[in-house]
Amino acid sequence: MEGMEKVPKKPVRITDTTLRDGHQSTLATRMRTEDMLPIAAELDKVGFYSVEVWGGATFDVSHRFLGEDPWERPRALKKLMPRTPFQMLLRGQNLVAYRNHPDDLVEAFIEKSAEVGIDIFRCFDAVNDERNFETAFKAIKRFKKHIQGTICYSLTERRMGGAVYNLKYYLQKARILEDMGSDSLCIKDMAGLLAPYDAYALVKALKETVKIPIQLHTHYTSGMGSMTYLKAIEAGVDIVDTALAPFALRSSQPAVEPIVVALEGTPWDTGLDISQLLKLGEHLESVAPKYRDFLDTTKMAVIDTGVLMHQIPGGMISNMVSQLKQQKALNRIEEVYSELPQTRKDLGYPPLVTPTSQIVGVQAVLNVLFGRYKMVSLETQDYVYGLYGRPPVSIKDEIKKLVLKGYKRGKEPIVCRPADLIEPELEKAKEETKGLARNLCDTLIYALYPKTGVDFLKWKYGVEPIPEKVKPKTMEQVKKEDEAMAQAKASAQKPTA
Repeated sequence: MEGMEKVPKKPVRITDTTLRDGHQSTLATRMRTEDMLPIAAELDKVGFYSVEVWGGATFDVSHRFLGEDPWERPRALKKLMPRTPFQMLLRGQNLVAYRNHPDDLVEAFIEKSAEVGIDIFRCFDAVNDERNFETAFKAIKRFKKHIQGTICYSLTERRMGGAVYNLKYYLQKARILEDMGSDSLCIKDMAGLLAPYDAYALVKALKETVKIPIQLHTHYTSGMGSMTYLKAIEAGVDIVDTALAPFALRSSQPAVEPIVVALEGTPWDTGLDISQLLKLGEHLESVAPKYRDFLDTTKMAVIDTGVLMHQIPGGMISNMVSQLKQQKALNRIEEVYSELPQTRKDLGYPPLVTPTSQIVGVQAVLNVLFGRYKMVSLETQDYVYGLYGRPPVSIKDEIKKLVLKGYKRGKEPIVCRPADLIEPELEKAKEETKGLARNLCDTLIYALYPKTGVDFLKWKYGVEPIPEKVKPKTMEQVKKEDEAMAQAKASAQKPTA
């Protein structure tokens, strides 16, 4: 192409997130394995760098709401997709749950994940505390799998910079993760806040700082995602995350199809077949009606322009709204928006991602309703005490004193790796599930999710019947619903005599 003759050829590689983050972000993670299997073999032919099939919320939702064994999904897909590397999102010491787990559970979980087909482990931590990666990294290396060290992208200003999340911060984290043994590095922009020209500057600097491949993950939430990818590609990024169009955009990833065409004939040409991608999209469109109840249609816009100002992830807003509704105080939402930046500053400017987004959001609501730190959540106390890791900025002594007043563990935060304080749990979990769990995978479901895990194992082995609410909806049911809605609409439009 004219003007690009001197640009060296560097085909961009693509990770497809449709089977994990795509439906997690758009459909509350409700896509069932039965609707993934029919396209698995065709997905394997595309030539993706990797396919993200697991991790994040999939482990929780599949056993809790779908009645599916979470370990069976990657197993079943791998049989039909032998060529494409499988990728998962691992929350460091949190694994796929919401608390730090002991090292013995981390090691066992990674062993079994590798066994069922996971090749690339994208490891992130909510406060970017690399100490929460130590055990996971060692285990991944032991099983000869790929470590993707991950930095959660966050801001305190509108754009990259300021006293905390500046270029120096990201480059220092990148060096640490490379030194720890990462095979590649991911910038995880979970709220879609990475602006295009910041992406260019960040990727260019990272390519000059570390030798490992750079992957960029963003969400379309703010509407900047595709522009951000184009500038990152120009700066030399190696891999980007996209989803097939039906499960893309909104708060999901940018769509793969327009990116493939935009790069066609350029030095960054992906080489992917657009006709094959469109065929896969048609299948998703055919099953999507089963899941339409989970799609957010409350607004006309498919992007959240508000996030460009307040930088609050959508899931965090919904949690705060729910909390205020319970207190019959929804009229105070604007006060919470004003309080939120101060609460986040008090708590050391953590990135707003699970679980820190919930911790900050809940505490901001409590501060508005009851006075600043007059009521403190247990999670906020655990966080300030250091059980989630080291915050990006040191918390001031006066905030520590207010938060940790009456805290059962003590008034002085820990300085060690949080998991050093957690006793082993695997043998105890085996003992507690004796007679119910039949293998280590079963035991791990219980260990990570004690209450819902036991419920699932009872369904799995016929101890209790599977509730109707977790049984899959069929297309026949969808058609009947459509017919009923059409009849109701027709009746409503009939002229009255």
